[in-house]
Amino acid sequence: MQRLRAVSAEDLAEKLAEAKEELFNLRFQNATGQLDNTARLRAVRKDIARIYTVMRERELGIVEDSAVEGAKA
Repeated sequence: MQRLRAVSAEDLAEKLAEAKEELFNLRFQNATGQLDNTARLRAVRKDIARIYTVMRERELGIVEDSAVEGAKA
């Protein structure tokens, strides 16, 4: 979670898009019976939830932007 808080808003949005695309592909593989590691579905869903949590914290001001800048240093 700490490493997500150190990422800029643009990078978070990019990570979110990548995770959603991966989840879509995993679901498709699961539906067609090609997915071997079904635990990856749960892991990607949790990653998406973590990203949304960090984004919401920033939106509400729970985590200051200065804290984000300090984490980068």
